[in-house]
This record gives sequence, C-alpha cells and structure tokens, in this order.
Amino acid sequence: MAMNVLLITLDQFRGDCLSIAGHPVVKTPNLDRLCERGVRLSRHYSQASPCSPGRASLYTGMYQMNHRVVANGTPLDDGFDNIALAARRAGYTPTLFGYTDQSIDPRVTTGADDPRLQTYEGVLPGFECALDLTRRMTPWRELLTEKGYDTSPGILQLLSTEHERPVDVSVSNFLTNRLVEWISSQDTGWFAHASYLRPHPPYSAAGEYSTMYDPSSVGEPIQRAENVHPFHEVMLMLDGTKAPTDPDEMAHMRAQYFGMISEVDYQLGRLFDSLVESGEWDNTVIVVTADHAEMLGDHGLREKVGYWETSQHIIGIVADPRHASVHGTVVDKFTENIDIMPTLCEVMEIPIPAQCDGLPLTHFVNGTEPPWWRDAAHWEYDWRFALIPADRYVWPWRRRLEQLNLAVRRSDTHAYVQFGDGDFLCFDLEADNTWRTLTTDAEVISENARAMLTWRMEHANRTLTGFLTDSGGVGRWPTNVEWRTES
Repeated sequence: MAMNVLLITLDQFRGDCLSIAGHPVVKTPNLDRLCERGVRLSRHYSQASPCSPGRASLYTGMYQMNHRVVANGTPLDDGFDNIALAARRAGYTPTLFGYTDQSIDPRVTTGADDPRLQTYEGVLPGFECALDLTRRMTPWRELLTEKGYDTSPGILQLLSTEHERPVDVSVSNFLTNRLVEWISSQDTGWFAHASYLRPHPPYSAAGEYSTMYDPSSVGEPIQRAENVHPFHEVMLMLDGTKAPTDPDEMAHMRAQYFGMISEVDYQLGRLFDSLVESGEWDNTVIVVTADHAEMLGDHGLREKVGYWETSQHIIGIVADPRHASVHGTVVDKFTENIDIMPTLCEVMEIPIPAQCDGLPLTHFVNGTEPPWWRDAAHWEYDWRFALIPADRYVWPWRRRLEQLNLAVRRSDTHAYVQFGDGDFLCFDLEADNTWRTLTTDAEVISENARAMLTWRMEHANRTLTGFLTDSGGVGRWPTNVEWRTES
C-alpha cells in the first residue's frame, strides 16, 4: 500500500521556535508531538529568501545558483523537474492547499496579456489546487463575508486584524478545515501539500493567541554590532526590513509572532488528530519545513534578508511511521531544504533527478549512517529586484545586477559571506555565535573562501554531464527519458 505524503510548509518559521528544542517562551505541543514520532532536524536551513527563491529550492532540490529564482517574480524555468511532477510519476495526484509562489516561465505564456504574468503567486507546475490562497485569498474572504465580517479593506488589512477575530475564522483554521475534509474523502494513497501562511507577517495572531504571550516575557533580540557592513547599513534604513526601535513595539512584534506560531501549532494538532481518527496516522509520511525564517529584531532587522543565521535557520521535521526505532531522535548534521525533494522521491520509491543538489535524508529517517554528509550549510541572497524596474539594463555590457547578491557557507566554526562585488565577511562563530565578531586571520579566511569555491564547483549543473552519447547512450540517463538501452 502506497504511503500517504503530507508536505507542510509554515511560512517564515524560525528554527529555534520549538518548545522541544528548548525555546524559553514559545509553546508548540503538537509540533513537539510530531518530533517524537519522527526525526527533528536541529540544524536545518533554507537556501534562499524571500518566498519564491526559498520555495524554488525546496520544490526543485536545487541551489539558487542553479534554479536562478532570485526574487518574488523571477520565473521558474519550465524545464526543471519539481516535487509535484515527481509525485505524478509515482502515481499520486499531488494536491495543494494554499500557495507555492512560483512565477510562470514567460516562454510558455501567450504574451504580456497572459493573466499568469500579472502576479508572482503562481502555482507550481504539477499541482492540482484544491484550495487557492494566492493573491486576494478569495475563498477565505468569502468565508469571512458569510460570517458577517467586512472584507472590503483588502487582504493585507484582513491579515493585520486577525487578532480582532476568533481562531475559528483564521486563515490557518480555514486551510486546516479544507484539508481535513479532503483527506476524509480520499480512498487511495494521497500526496498533499499544506502551505500555511503563518507565522508570516503581518504580525497579528488570531483570537486568544494574540494575548498568549506577555510582551514583557518575550525576550530580547540579538543586538546589532557597533560597526556593520554597508549592506547591513542599507537594510537598517529600509522600511520593510528595519526592526522597531521602540522597545514596546519590538516586544509587541515578538509576542504576535510567537502567538502566530502557537496558533498554527494548534491547527496542526487538529490535523494530526484527524489522521489518527481516520486511521491514516500510521500510513502517512509527514515533512514539516519553512521557506525561510524571520529576523524578529535580531541585528536591528525584521523579515527575511541577507546573510544572517536567523533569516535562514528553519524548522525541519521528517516523520515516517515505518521507522519507529529512530522516533524522537535529533539530527545535528547540517541539513538543507534541497534535501526534501530527494527524500520524498525515496519515500515514493522513484529515482532522484540528476538536477537535485540535495541529499536524501533517508539514512537519518531509518537510523542508518549515510555514506558521507556535508560539513556546512549554504544559502544565497539576491537583491537585484530593487533595481530591475528602473535599471536601464544594456546587455551584454552592463553587469551591475549580477553583483547584487551574496552566498554564505556556515560551518561549525565560521560563517563566510561572499558578496557579488568581491567583498567578503568571515564571522568567528566559536568566539561569538551571534554573528557579530569577524575574524582577521588570513589563513582561516582563505580556507573558507576555497571551501565556498569548491562547493560552487561541485554543484554546477549536472543534468547531462554524467551521460555520454556513445554506443546508444552510457552513464546516467536524464529523468523522464522513456527509451533507453542498458549501459
């Protein structure tokens, strides 16, 4: 019998915000419960931000340097494989509840008048959308209207005022209801992707969760260093990324964020209970992750920007009921969101596409030792989107946009940041794990720079590089080639 697959994304969920991981404030009993019936990835990282780039890596198993989705609105190349298409090859009908934020490749559209070019909130190719919560979130708005709420102010205002309405009409509650109903109607193995918006801003927790955490008890963020990089200085000046400087506003933001986490945890509890009641709990592989994290005031910033750890360290849980001997274990190796697609391919018993930069987590899930594993986590950040609308981009001579990016290699001891214009930073994490202390040791810097170069060279596109056109074709055949000879 085919296992059910439930892929859950909790948008902007920090990796430290689990009570089972020792967070001093946040309570997440249902996510803790899932950790106890699976494995928790304690050092799990997103590969890019904001939403579209981060999700592109999750859905394709590729680093940003290969999939090249660099902004909300960058098209996802139609030639790439993804987790939904893989699920279809495995015999599932992958079904989406929420959104995937993947922009259409303009080469497959009808031109500028194609409605799919009007928004970056496209649905990943391969998914059947059972609940569309893109753009205006029309289904949820219709529910609110039926309940007597005024929905004329717009979606951002509706999300900003969730604290004024009870939990039973929250956007997370609405998604959970639809998903539970859908699961109850399935009579064969299924693949569902539950893409929850929360704890993504606006910072407004629904109902009683808006007052669950006393602002006086939410702790202090990591303070910014006295001297910061010019990139950091710019982020501190932008309305969208600078954190509140008023202590009361900062505490309120953190309290609401923690409240949103606990509310979505409550919704997951309802979902898990429904699986138990229906008898599907022991037949469902559940993966929980996020597209990126949230600065939450750290280094004077909010949202998901730049090179900092707390922007990319995310929740990671893989729960497979077939491997009870490892349930409750914690993986302290560096794991990445690009590992999710290879892992689910092995769950679905299909080959891992050659495009995948990630590694299957299968060994950790079944309690065996992988042949080898990475010794650092990697992520990238690109901010050319701020200039594309106004830039007079003269190709091929003007390459300014290509310099507006950075890449990070985070090991046990150091975090090396390489900027596209040639600048760099190297943080000494042994001396200070808050990312505020730089090393000036030339040998250490050189070692980290070489390691990053090696990483990039090892992950150059390999779709056809393992194949030779000889004797009918030898080597690693590309995915989805129906006709092949034995090599």
